[in-house]
Amino acid sequence: MAIVELENVRKVYTLGKAEVHAVRGVTFSIEKGDFASIVGPSGSGKSTILNLIGCIDQPTEGIVSINGTVTAGLKDRALTQLRHETLGFIFQSFNLIPVLNVYENIEFPLLLGKKKGSKKETREWIEFLIEAVGLADHMHHKSNELSGGQRQRVAIARALATKPEIVLADEPTANLDSKTGQSIIELMKRMNSELSTTFIFSTHDRSIMEIADHVIQLLDGLIVEDSKTKAEAGSIS
Repeated sequence: MAIVELENVRKVYTLGKAEVHAVRGVTFSIEKGDFASIVGPSGSGKSTILNLIGCIDQPTEGIVSINGTVTAGLKDRALTQLRHETLGFIFQSFNLIPVLNVYENIEFPLLLGKKKGSKKETREWIEFLIEAVGLADHMHHKSNELSGGQRQRVAIARALATKPEIVLADEPTANLDSKTGQSIIELMKRMNSELSTTFIFSTHDRSIMEIADHVIQLLDGLIVEDSKTKAEAGSIS
Protein backbone atom coordinates (compact mmCIF):
# COMPACT_ATOMS: atom_id res chain seq x y z
CA MET A 1 0.00 0.00 0.00
CA ALA A 2 1.37 3.40 -0.98
CA ILE A 3 1.90 5.68 2.00
CA VAL A 4 3.39 8.54 -0.07
CA GLU A 5 2.28 9.44 -3.59
CA LEU A 6 3.45 12.25 -5.85
CA GLU A 7 1.64 12.78 -9.14
CA ASN A 8 3.07 15.10 -11.81
CA VAL A 9 4.51 17.35 -9.11
CA ARG A 10 6.22 20.58 -10.08
CA LYS A 11 7.84 23.15 -7.81
CA VAL A 12 8.88 26.57 -9.08
CA TYR A 13 10.59 29.16 -6.88
CA THR A 14 10.76 32.82 -7.81
CA LEU A 15 14.08 34.53 -7.09
CA GLY A 16 13.77 38.17 -8.06
CA LYS A 17 12.71 38.11 -11.70
CA ALA A 18 14.03 34.59 -12.27
CA GLU A 19 12.12 31.33 -11.93
CA VAL A 20 13.87 28.25 -10.55
CA HIS A 21 12.27 24.97 -11.62
CA ALA A 22 13.35 22.76 -8.71
CA VAL A 23 11.05 19.83 -9.53
CA ARG A 24 9.76 19.27 -13.07
CA GLY A 25 6.78 16.90 -13.15
CA VAL A 26 7.71 14.08 -10.79
CA THR A 27 5.54 10.99 -10.25
CA PHE A 28 6.33 8.17 -7.82
CA SER A 29 4.94 6.28 -4.84
CA ILE A 30 6.56 4.87 -1.70
CA GLU A 31 5.10 1.83 0.03
CA LYS A 32 4.46 1.47 3.74
CA GLY A 33 7.55 0.05 5.43
CA ASP A 34 9.94 1.07 2.64
CA PHE A 35 13.54 2.11 3.35
CA ALA A 36 13.64 4.62 0.51
CA SER A 37 16.48 6.79 -0.73
CA ILE A 38 16.10 9.93 -2.87
CA VAL A 39 19.49 10.59 -4.45
CA GLY A 40 21.08 13.01 -6.85
CA PRO A 41 23.65 15.80 -7.08
CA SER A 42 23.20 19.16 -5.36
CA GLY A 43 20.40 21.08 -7.05
CA SER A 44 18.68 17.95 -8.36
CA GLY A 45 15.54 18.58 -6.30
CA LYS A 46 15.84 15.94 -3.58
CA SER A 47 15.59 18.34 -0.63
CA THR A 48 12.63 20.07 -2.31
CA ILE A 49 10.84 16.74 -2.63
CA LEU A 50 11.55 15.93 1.01
CA ASN A 51 10.07 19.31 1.99
CA LEU A 52 6.98 18.60 -0.10
CA ILE A 53 6.48 15.20 1.53
CA GLY A 54 7.09 16.78 4.94
CA CYS A 55 4.37 19.39 4.33
CA ILE A 56 6.97 22.11 4.85
CA ASP A 57 6.26 23.32 1.33
CA GLN A 58 3.45 22.96 -1.21
CA PRO A 59 3.74 22.02 -4.90
CA THR A 60 3.26 24.60 -7.64
CA GLU A 61 1.40 21.93 -9.62
CA GLY A 62 0.46 18.31 -9.08
CA ILE A 63 -0.67 16.21 -6.14
CA VAL A 64 1.20 15.18 -2.98
CA SER A 65 -0.66 12.58 -0.94
CA ILE A 66 0.48 11.43 2.52
CA ASN A 67 -1.23 8.34 3.89
CA GLY A 68 -4.20 9.00 1.65
CA THR A 69 -4.48 12.71 2.48
CA VAL A 70 -3.88 15.26 -0.29
CA THR A 71 -1.82 18.04 1.29
CA ALA A 72 -2.79 20.89 -1.06
CA GLY A 73 -5.52 23.05 0.39
CA LEU A 74 -5.09 21.87 3.98
CA LYS A 75 -5.21 24.68 6.51
CA ASP A 76 -2.19 25.36 8.73
CA ARG A 77 -3.71 23.55 11.71
CA ALA A 78 -4.40 20.42 9.64
CA LEU A 79 -0.89 20.49 8.17
CA THR A 80 0.61 20.84 11.64
CA GLN A 81 -1.45 17.89 12.86
CA LEU A 82 -0.42 15.78 9.87
CA ARG A 83 3.25 16.59 10.44
CA HIS A 84 3.04 15.84 14.14
CA GLU A 85 1.01 12.63 13.99
CA THR A 86 2.28 11.04 10.77
CA LEU A 87 5.80 12.37 10.22
CA GLY A 88 9.10 12.36 12.09
CA PHE A 89 12.15 14.38 11.01
CA ILE A 90 15.90 13.74 11.24
CA PHE A 91 18.24 16.58 10.25
CA GLN A 92 21.93 16.50 9.36
CA SER A 93 22.58 19.23 11.95
CA PHE A 94 20.79 17.16 14.69
CA ASN A 95 18.71 20.18 15.91
CA LEU A 96 18.73 19.09 19.55
CA ILE A 97 17.75 21.53 22.30
CA PRO A 98 21.02 22.27 24.18
CA VAL A 99 19.47 22.91 27.60
CA LEU A 100 17.64 19.55 27.58
CA ASN A 101 19.18 16.16 28.31
CA VAL A 102 18.78 13.04 26.16
CA TYR A 103 15.53 11.95 27.81
CA GLU A 104 14.04 15.45 27.65
CA ASN A 105 14.96 15.96 23.97
CA ILE A 106 13.19 12.73 23.06
CA GLU A 107 10.21 13.60 25.25
CA PHE A 108 9.82 17.11 23.79
CA PRO A 109 7.65 16.28 20.71
CA LEU A 110 5.33 14.26 22.94
CA LEU A 111 4.68 17.35 25.05
CA LEU A 112 3.53 19.26 21.96
CA GLY A 113 0.94 16.76 20.79
CA LYS A 114 -2.70 16.44 21.71
CA LYS A 115 -2.53 12.69 22.26
CA LYS A 116 -1.06 11.96 25.64
CA GLY A 117 -0.71 8.57 27.30
CA SER A 118 -0.14 7.99 30.98
CA LYS A 119 3.12 9.19 32.52
CA LYS A 120 4.12 5.55 33.02
CA GLU A 121 3.47 4.64 29.36
CA THR A 122 5.35 7.72 28.16
CA ARG A 123 8.34 7.02 30.41
CA GLU A 124 8.50 3.36 29.32
CA TRP A 125 8.33 4.32 25.63
CA ILE A 126 11.09 6.93 25.92
CA GLU A 127 13.27 4.54 27.91
CA PHE A 128 12.67 1.87 25.25
CA LEU A 129 13.82 4.26 22.53
CA ILE A 130 16.88 5.32 24.51
CA GLU A 131 17.80 1.67 25.01
CA ALA A 132 17.11 0.90 21.34
CA VAL A 133 19.52 3.59 20.12
CA GLY A 134 22.20 2.50 22.60
CA LEU A 135 22.19 5.51 24.91
CA ALA A 136 20.95 4.03 28.19
CA ASP A 137 24.15 5.18 29.93
CA HIS A 138 23.73 8.73 28.60
CA MET A 139 20.07 9.35 29.42
CA HIS A 140 20.80 12.41 31.58
CA HIS A 141 23.60 13.87 29.44
CA LYS A 142 23.04 17.13 27.56
CA SER A 143 23.88 17.42 23.87
CA ASN A 144 27.22 19.19 24.44
CA GLU A 145 28.34 16.11 26.37
CA LEU A 146 27.67 13.79 23.41
CA SER A 147 29.60 12.91 20.25
CA GLY A 148 28.15 13.61 16.81
CA GLY A 149 27.06 10.00 16.42
CA GLN A 150 25.39 10.01 19.82
CA ARG A 151 23.55 13.24 18.98
CA GLN A 152 22.23 11.69 15.79
CA ARG A 153 21.05 8.66 17.78
CA VAL A 154 19.10 11.04 20.02
CA ALA A 155 17.65 12.68 16.89
CA ILE A 156 16.52 9.29 15.58
CA ALA A 157 14.86 8.41 18.89
CA ARG A 158 13.19 11.83 18.97
CA ALA A 159 11.88 11.35 15.42
CA LEU A 160 10.32 8.04 16.51
CA ALA A 161 8.88 9.38 19.78
CA THR A 162 5.41 10.17 18.40
CA LYS A 163 5.29 6.74 16.66
CA PRO A 164 5.11 8.31 13.19
CA GLU A 165 4.33 6.21 10.16
CA ILE A 166 7.00 8.03 8.13
CA VAL A 167 10.44 9.34 9.11
CA LEU A 168 12.08 11.85 6.77
CA ALA A 169 15.87 12.09 7.01
CA ASP A 170 17.76 14.91 5.29
CA GLU A 171 21.37 13.81 4.73
CA PRO A 172 21.45 12.11 8.18
CA THR A 173 25.08 10.99 7.89
CA ALA A 174 26.53 14.10 6.21
CA ASN A 175 28.24 15.43 9.36
CA LEU A 176 29.52 12.06 10.59
CA ASP A 177 32.69 10.10 9.88
CA SER A 178 32.24 6.97 7.76
CA LYS A 179 32.35 4.48 10.65
CA THR A 180 29.83 6.42 12.74
CA GLY A 181 27.68 7.03 9.66
CA GLN A 182 27.56 3.30 8.96
CA SER A 183 26.44 2.55 12.51
CA ILE A 184 23.69 5.18 12.20
CA ILE A 185 22.50 3.63 8.92
CA GLU A 186 22.40 0.18 10.52
CA LEU A 187 20.44 1.59 13.47
CA MET A 188 17.85 3.22 11.20
CA LYS A 189 17.51 0.01 9.18
CA ARG A 190 16.93 -1.95 12.38
CA MET A 191 14.27 0.52 13.55
CA ASN A 192 12.68 0.30 10.10
CA SER A 193 12.45 -3.49 10.45
CA GLU A 194 11.40 -3.66 14.09
CA LEU A 195 8.84 -0.84 14.10
CA SER A 196 7.71 -1.10 10.43
CA THR A 197 8.33 2.65 10.14
CA THR A 198 8.76 3.99 6.60
CA PHE A 199 12.10 5.82 6.21
CA ILE A 200 12.70 8.28 3.35
CA PHE A 201 16.16 9.79 2.92
CA SER A 202 17.66 12.50 0.81
CA THR A 203 21.30 11.53 0.57
CA HIS A 204 24.63 11.43 -1.20
CA ASP A 205 25.70 8.49 1.00
CA ARG A 206 26.24 5.38 -1.12
CA SER A 207 25.95 3.18 1.99
CA ILE A 208 22.31 4.19 2.35
CA MET A 209 21.67 3.64 -1.36
CA GLU A 210 23.13 0.12 -1.15
CA ILE A 211 20.74 -1.07 1.56
CA ALA A 212 17.67 0.91 0.47
CA ASP A 213 14.85 -1.20 -0.96
CA HIS A 214 13.64 1.75 -3.06
CA VAL A 215 15.97 4.22 -4.78
CA ILE A 216 14.71 7.29 -6.64
CA GLN A 217 17.47 9.02 -8.58
CA LEU A 218 17.05 12.65 -9.63
CA LEU A 219 18.79 14.92 -12.09
CA ASP A 220 17.76 18.54 -12.74
CA GLY A 221 14.39 18.04 -11.07
CA LEU A 222 13.49 14.92 -13.04
CA ILE A 223 13.49 11.22 -12.10
CA VAL A 224 16.11 9.36 -14.13
CA GLU A 225 15.72 6.04 -12.29
CA ASP A 226 13.12 4.56 -9.91
CA SER A 227 14.10 1.09 -8.70
CA LYS A 228 12.38 -1.08 -6.10
CA THR A 229 14.52 -4.01 -5.01
CA LYS A 230 11.86 -5.19 -2.52
CA ALA A 231 9.29 -5.48 -5.29
CA GLU A 232 11.75 -7.35 -7.51
CA ALA A 233 12.56 -9.78 -4.74
CA GLY A 234 8.85 -10.38 -4.12
CA SER A 235 8.19 -11.10 -7.79
CA ILE A 236 11.00 -13.68 -7.91
CA SER A 237 9.63 -15.60 -4.95
